[in-house]
Amino acid sequence: MPVADRILRVDLSRETVTSRPIPERWLAQYVGGKGIGARYLYEELEPGTDPLSPANALLFMTGPLTGLLPGEQRYAAITKSPLTGTFLDSYGGGTFPGRLAGSLENHMGIVVTGEAEEPVVLSVANGEATLESAADLAGLDAAGTDEAFPNAAVACIGPAGENGVRYATIASDGGDHHAGRGGAGTVMGAKNLKAVVAHDPPAEPDSRTVEALKERDDEAFAASDAGQWLTSSDTLETVDFANEVGVLPTRGWQEDRFEGADDIGIEQAREAATERERPEDAVPGGFRVEHDDGESVVRGATPIVFGAGLGIDDFDAVATLGARCDQLGMDVITAGNAVAWAIRASQEGLLERDLSFGDETAARELVDEIATRSSPLGDALADGVDRAAEDIGGEDLVPTVKGMELSSYHPGNAKAMALAYATSDRGGCHRRARPVELEPVDAETWSRDRAAERVIDEQDRRAVLWSLIADDFLEDVLQADLGSEWLTAAGYDHEPTDLERVGERIWTLVRLFNVREGFSREDDALPGALSADEEDSSDHSEAATDEPNGIDAAVFESVLEHYYDARDWDREGRPTRDLLERLDLVDLVDDPGALESLDTGPDPDENTRSSAETGAWSR
Repeated sequence: MPVADRILRVDLSRETVTSRPIPERWLAQYVGGKGIGARYLYEELEPGTDPLSPANALLFMTGPLTGLLPGEQRYAAITKSPLTGTFLDSYGGGTFPGRLAGSLENHMGIVVTGEAEEPVVLSVANGEATLESAADLAGLDAAGTDEAFPNAAVACIGPAGENGVRYATIASDGGDHHAGRGGAGTVMGAKNLKAVVAHDPPAEPDSRTVEALKERDDEAFAASDAGQWLTSSDTLETVDFANEVGVLPTRGWQEDRFEGADDIGIEQAREAATERERPEDAVPGGFRVEHDDGESVVRGATPIVFGAGLGIDDFDAVATLGARCDQLGMDVITAGNAVAWAIRASQEGLLERDLSFGDETAARELVDEIATRSSPLGDALADGVDRAAEDIGGEDLVPTVKGMELSSYHPGNAKAMALAYATSDRGGCHRRARPVELEPVDAETWSRDRAAERVIDEQDRRAVLWSLIADDFLEDVLQADLGSEWLTAAGYDHEPTDLERVGERIWTLVRLFNVREGFSREDDALPGALSADEEDSSDHSEAATDEPNGIDAAVFESVLEHYYDARDWDREGRPTRDLLERLDLVDLVDDPGALESLDTGPDPDENTRSSAETGAWSR
């Protein structure tokens, strides 16, 4: 396959499509995917750009290894989030990424700006793109839009994106896959872009070296711990794991275990499954299950937010709720949290509407109202929990970070996850770092330094993986060199040490973007819903209650200091001059005077540092 070193630029307002080379320096510094996309977004947007205005850019990015690596292929949707106002990168899988890469040929992605007068489709083939009317597709859900292009791969929005729900997704494979969090589909809808359609097949490896690497790493992935876990259970086993270790958000984050977890977890999925996605692959993909509305692919987030989160212990009902979100084109995690918030607000007397946990019928009705903005409550929740709480009250009922609702894990018994959530570049995301996989079983050794270092290492490494773009779960296979051998075989050149710096550079670039948008230490905050009251700071008795541990705010601030120190950021969370010089990013700061105000980084007092080095930070 050809080296991808160009970018397609689509201006919907002017109805123009142009091809431009990607600056060589950017390719060397940022590789592809998330990195190149972040660099373009930083370049394109003026500070304070309205995410729903024509001036916002939406990028569909592949990476230099898209279509080659084992595991699920992915593409990145990159924009400024209408939910959080932060940088946003969201990843979708299925057949679309490989076919997009094949259709783009020597282009690594598409930069979309402007706003079409009427709904349009962006059609990509033979390294070119054209705009076509989408008038006949208006109002269609993900499945209906996909069916309109039987011989192509489609990334589209559903009714939620057309109606401006701030957490609308970009759906592919008829709703089986989504670039899900943060509202990339909302930006797509604001631009009147109904779908991107890729017509060409995925490119084939064009060298024996790449073929040999693929054969080797297909086997390595299948044999790895992650590969065996995915083969056995996919992400649905997350429900069982989270319940076992006490990090499963239950009934609107009021508890950390769910008594009905066995009824919505992996065993129920296996019983309901009709087949696996990609059954021919060594790692066969998610479970396709039957439910009231037909069939869908159910992943771990669905039973977490619509099952435990809403107190629903019926697998069929949970799968149906998730499938409804998938077809409407709406983020499952935020939608589930929005419904949970509404139930708690109702119980607190903040709503006139009577809602309760365990009522799947009311939950489905509210999901539809959100996607269509057809009721006052649905309209409020369509803007996210934070905005609804600003108008109605109930600010600390459901935890959020930077306006994004937290996802799969309650950090009460895995407190390093609180740091991962707080410092995530796009808001309350569990994918940037997952220390929850280790801390609950090794809590006594988790000093504050170790928590910070683990989160940083995972954030930087995933920034590299998402620039390749690689399946998250390939981390073990690519761990030794972060994909350097693959890049060389595909015609690119990066040493492992270069890629380690690439990850840090990308994370720092995105931080600069968010700082430029006005984000600071105040936004790297512990959500009030997770803070411990003084009387709750003693040891939590697991046998007595499922009420989750709270997190001591002073302890959290201390570990955040360690994170900033290790990152070489100042006390307000701004990258320091020394760091910017080391990563060759000084020229990105528009105001040279701003650099002069940056100190050499935070300096936690010696007492705090000493206690952190000698004990478990969760105490």
